[in-house]
Amino acid sequence: MKTFLLALCLFTFGCLVNPGASAQDDRMRLRIDVTLVEVNVAVTDSKGNYIRDLKPENFVVLEDNIPEKLATFEEGHDSPQIVLNPSAASEASPMPGEKLARAGESNLFILFDTSNYMYRGFVFAQDSIADFVRSLEGVDRLALYSYSRDLSRVAPLTTDRLRVLRGVRETVAGDDAALYNGLLMTVKDAAPLSGRKAIVVFSNGPDNASLVPPEDIAELAQSTGTIIYMISTRQAQSEPISSAVFERITKTTGGKAYFARDWKDERQAFASIRDDLAHLYSISYYPQPNPNRGFRKITVKLVGKDVQKYHIRTREGYRVLRQSERSIADVPTAAPTASSPQQ
Repeated sequence: MKTFLLALCLFTFGCLVNPGASAQDDRMRLRIDVTLVEVNVAVTDSKGNYIRDLKPENFVVLEDNIPEKLATFEEGHDSPQIVLNPSAASEASPMPGEKLARAGESNLFILFDTSNYMYRGFVFAQDSIADFVRSLEGVDRLALYSYSRDLSRVAPLTTDRLRVLRGVRETVAGDDAALYNGLLMTVKDAAPLSGRKAIVVFSNGPDNASLVPPEDIAELAQSTGTIIYMISTRQAQSEPISSAVFERITKTTGGKAYFARDWKDERQAFASIRDDLAHLYSISYYPQPNPNRGFRKITVKLVGKDVQKYHIRTREGYRVLRQSERSIADVPTAAPTASSPQQ
């Protein structure tokens, strides 16, 4: 979610001629806090093929069963389209149907497992990640993080793909795996960013060194609109608890979990994530009055001829963050240019 502060100034005829107009301006300024909720939606048919060219009128969004009015609509990497004009008082406001310059960049974080689980397939994993980075389209900024017992911000968010590729080759394997610690810090780094944001995790095994529960990750990612994808190996899938956690985290945030048997499956998983990002619908709305200050359930439905048969994947909802929690999410856990120890 993003918080916007809208200032609506009302002027009377007297303000134009009264020497004390500035004092009246201050008294007559109306300050309104409006929360914009962003939702990314994948639409597929029964065979998993992506459905394209849907329109805003094909989507119905409910928050706690309260119908919401769409504010913006975006398909894939296209420019967002204004659906609802939120500030009719301003002549400069874009009108419904008008294309809008992106309010925020598209950001992608790659979190790479460099623990001792990775010794056997490390080079193959590096190759798969490098191919993924080269093939990405529509992503404005990219970051590469790695984790073992500690989190390392190898290449903080950048538009320089070569810097990220160099970072991939510079990673080395060793030490225990604190996956959940590293993933939570990555979500915190993504949280304050506007626009579409996603995290792709490559993990070769279960977590054996974290101090935080996976539920904290899922909750913060949901509440900040961060999609999580996870690619893991059969080693993680062989442990029911780990595989169930991976499935749960990705599902609640609108992402997917993949379990690869070999390096070919790893590359196919990365290709699937690339295609998913390219075909997402991004919609937003200003929530209607809702007394619920806890978890709010988001339901997205398709309406119109021949579209209700398609399948939808999106995040399940979000929890309204208190101001203190927003502050924690808005502050990176460490300086973005340095490697960071577990916190």
